[in-house]
Amino acid sequence: MSKTQPRLTGLLDRVEREYGVQKSAEPRDALGLLLFRNSGYPQSDANCTNGFAALKAEIGLQPDEILGAPVAALRKAMRAGGIVPELRAQRLREIATRVRDEYGNNLTEALRLPLLDARKVLASFPTISEAGADKILLFTRNVPVAALPSNCLQVPLRLGYGRDTGSWSVGYRTAREAIASELPETFEDRIRAYLLLKRLGHEVCKRSNPRCDRCPVARSCPYFNKLKSARTR
Repeated sequence: MSKTQPRLTGLLDRVEREYGVQKSAEPRDALGLLLFRNSGYPQSDANCTNGFAALKAEIGLQPDEILGAPVAALRKAMRAGGIVPELRAQRLREIATRVRDEYGNNLTEALRLPLLDARKVLASFPTISEAGADKILLFTRNVPVAALPSNCLQVPLRLGYGRDTGSWSVGYRTAREAIASELPETFEDRIRAYLLLKRLGHEVCKRSNPRCDRCPVARSCPYFNKLKSARTR
């Protein structure tokens, strides 16, 4: 007897057929991901990519390079990533200082701590939430946690994964648990899910004014079906 396919697998397959296989252009090491996250503001793929590229080209990505650069040069590089470059320059220096002084320029051992401890270490860095910590652990292939994109949490919640109570932390943790229950515990499957849910959120399942009419999984979406039912009353 064939095993029933998890509902989530079918949803992700449909999203992938619509938008293609997703690839991440972000760094694959923990320090790089911390720097990338803090290189753009407002935080977006475009801003972070531009700021990170300028940091790499004009300053370098190693803690000693960041700390050895004139503050004015670091601020100038951060202008490529959007507004408040001085704040982001300060945060990059904070990250570099801690990685150098507390972790000997290498976060590898910190990421090998028990999951809760590793999350705590990563979440202690500027702008890194629990979701950001999970992403780093997943994308560096240290722990195959079912990370979810923090700015697209509405996607799994609308699809019926997790509880939308109005609390971001409750929504994130319950969605992570629900997603994990339907995904194999492999880096490949969970990175794929992360990227596809993020793409769906960016394309159609936006926080405000979602484009349900263009969504490849709308017919299987509790949120959409509830809206449709309300319109026909």
